[in-house]
Amino acid sequence: MAQSALLIIDVQTSFLHRPYWSEADLPPFKQALTALIEGCRQRGALLVDIFHDDGEWPFALDSGLVTRLPFLTHTADVTVYKHVHNALTESGLHAWLQERRIKHLIIAGLRTEQCCETTARVASDLGYRVTFVTEATLTFPMTHAGRAVSTAELKFHTETVLIDRFAAIRDVSGCLAELTAAD
Repeated sequence: MAQSALLIIDVQTSFLHRPYWSEADLPPFKQALTALIEGCRQRGALLVDIFHDDGEWPFALDSGLVTRLPFLTHTADVTVYKHVHNALTESGLHAWLQERRIKHLIIAGLRTEQCCETTARVASDLGYRVTFVTEATLTFPMTHAGRAVSTAELKFHTETVLIDRFAAIRDVSGCLAELTAAD
């Protein structure tokens, strides 16, 4: 039985309806996430689709937008819905993973510094070994105190606060190489 699971967090159509949506970083994200999903499946890792449902349009189930972005075609081993920023505390996912004796979580999806990072921190606190695949995450520029923060800066900050504390930081090839070595 697999000891690893890939968490595909919030890669959902809801985001297309947010004012900050941008396709600037979408092509490399799509390529990285698709390669990660295919590689994880080939190596026996479980695939977990996680969707954010906060009850408000466009993140409400009844909006019809809490569905995968169209480029995703994989078959998930389980689909869960979360109502908070992390995927583990109230979605039933933690129990599902424990039942399957999953010890290692691979994090990918939307948004790098929000739901992906928060899930990595909680997963670490719950005792999982965590691999954060930054190139298979997507985020959008933000502004704080009049200063624009680029996606590259957000991703760098996330890596900085996670590395050696909450998660190993890997690119897709590094993550897949580790899964192969673990077999």
